[in-house]
Amino acid sequence: MDKKSSALTAIIGGVLIFALKLFTWYISGSIALLSDALESIVNIVASLMMYWSIRVSEKPPDKSHPYGHQKVENLSCAVEGVLVLFAALLIIQTAYERLNNPIELVSIDLAMFLSLLATAGNGLLAWGLMRTSEETGSLALEGDAKHLLSDVISSGAVVIGLFIGQMLNIPVLDPLMALAVSVIEIKMGGEMVYKAGRGLMDESCPEAEEKIRAVMDRHQHQFIDYHNLRTRKSGDIVYAELHLSVDGQMSVQEAHDFTDHLEEDLANEVSNVEITIHIEPKD
Repeated sequence: MDKKSSALTAIIGGVLIFALKLFTWYISGSIALLSDALESIVNIVASLMMYWSIRVSEKPPDKSHPYGHQKVENLSCAVEGVLVLFAALLIIQTAYERLNNPIELVSIDLAMFLSLLATAGNGLLAWGLMRTSEETGSLALEGDAKHLLSDVISSGAVVIGLFIGQMLNIPVLDPLMALAVSVIEIKMGGEMVYKAGRGLMDESCPEAEEKIRAVMDRHQHQFIDYHNLRTRKSGDIVYAELHLSVDGQMSVQEAHDFTDHLEEDLANEVSNVEITIHIEPKD
């Protein structure tokens, strides 16, 4: 499945899962289940943002953006992280109010079953998005997949808390589980914003550099040395550059043909790489 199809699937699935989670809160009155449903609103908004960012990132380079539009995926991931942090604050506020005014839960067995059903749906969406992310290198898809995976973990924790609370007749366990979910949300949102920021700051790509060095080492007998290897990532594209020292007697045509050969090998070894090689005479 391509990136846009995966994003559309996440949007449709998110709407259906939100409706199911909202129903579980309606029939039970559980604040933990309400917090779970509120997070699904964030999921939908984040998936819409992800779809938009993917459409923009696929636009070809233009005069204003000669390096393309891929970094919009970093912005999407950062915005999604902020939304997650905002949802966590809403959960904390609502849970605090319920701690002061606990209520008896109703229809909790059916609600827990439906919540587990919704959680399974989120798990399938997360698995599909992560698989496409690994195939395409999309940061936007990866961010949404991890967001949904965290939702699976937190939803499971909510159901476990509700089950234990019902068995032991401890109503206060409901808002306490909501607070536990908010802690997970804060951690996840912070990590997403941090990872998006790393890409916006043009952090190097160690894995890509390792593969580039392996290719260069295979051709070591054809040049003097190479240096100033630098990499950065924009969306799913790795931009790399290096300086290559060659025999000063090599003709311009020979140097050009050799760099073309290197670039072809590098493209086969490193997915979505665009490399610039600066030729220097050995002296």
